[in-house]
Amino acid sequence: MAQPDPSVVRIGGPWRHLDVHANGIRFHVVEAERRVSDDDPSIPLTARPLVILLHGFGSFWWSWRHQLKGLTGARVVAVDLRGYGGSDKPPRGYDGWTLAGDTAGLVRALGHTSATLVGHADGGLVCWATSVLHPRAVHAIALVSSPHPAALRASAMTRLDQGRALLPSMVRYQLPVWPERALTRHDGAELENLVRSRSSAKWQASEDFSETIGHLRRAIQIPSAAHSALEYQRWAVRSQLRGEGRRFMRSMKRPLSIPVLHLRGDADPYVLADPVHRTQQYAPHGRFVSIDGAGHFGHEEAPQTVNEQLSRFLKQVYARPAS
Repeated sequence: MAQPDPSVVRIGGPWRHLDVHANGIRFHVVEAERRVSDDDPSIPLTARPLVILLHGFGSFWWSWRHQLKGLTGARVVAVDLRGYGGSDKPPRGYDGWTLAGDTAGLVRALGHTSATLVGHADGGLVCWATSVLHPRAVHAIALVSSPHPAALRASAMTRLDQGRALLPSMVRYQLPVWPERALTRHDGAELENLVRSRSSAKWQASEDFSETIGHLRRAIQIPSAAHSALEYQRWAVRSQLRGEGRRFMRSMKRPLSIPVLHLRGDADPYVLADPVHRTQQYAPHGRFVSIDGAGHFGHEEAPQTVNEQLSRFLKQVYARPAS
């Protein structure tokens, strides 16, 4: 069977699809349409605060469909990260430094000087990295099941439960070629298994889940998408043995003074409570919220709750004078 074309991720809805060039590559960006429910619909989108949504491993912009529909009062865009969906898939650049440069470049390319970043899992790592390495480009960050990278590393290395949850898959992904084949064979069935193992039974029984899994299984089969997704995981592990990784982790340990919101499903079997607790030392003024009954994909499993939390956070952020 022929591999799907990147155009399969240009799914219709109350949004528009854009191609935006930043940091030397082209990104597929999806921008929410202005709604009559906005506080002042007469304000152009480009004059509103910018909110950038960054997806996690094996996904693409679609994971933020509920936020594109539900967040108002801001210019809300979801991005296919480097290597995913409709974005370019260069052979390298999946390290924390480059990914932070991608996001800072997107802020500028979209015509803004700063943005609030919202990230899930690997997208959350990009939020943390960009806020430290490009602080002028970041107004605030919100995370979904994405604790501070130093906190997650410490928890995985010192607690048996977090280590068992996180490390086996990351170690398997270090092998060449085989993980790519595992992710793409049988029309991406392995990716569905992964999502099922980390999400709630309630979401799995919904039509929303069935639709989403179909999109994910097609998108991971786009040429080079699986390899690019795995390169994020490979850099996260291999960099720990290299000087660049140690420098990156040292730079990450600077406490943040910007607003931070962290949301975690209380039934998340992949990111446990301990690394979220440890994150508080890096975001001492942050707000940490548990989402009842949700697994690893809180923004998809409990979108109404997540949208309420994000909307409240954004109102507080933009009522606060910029530092």
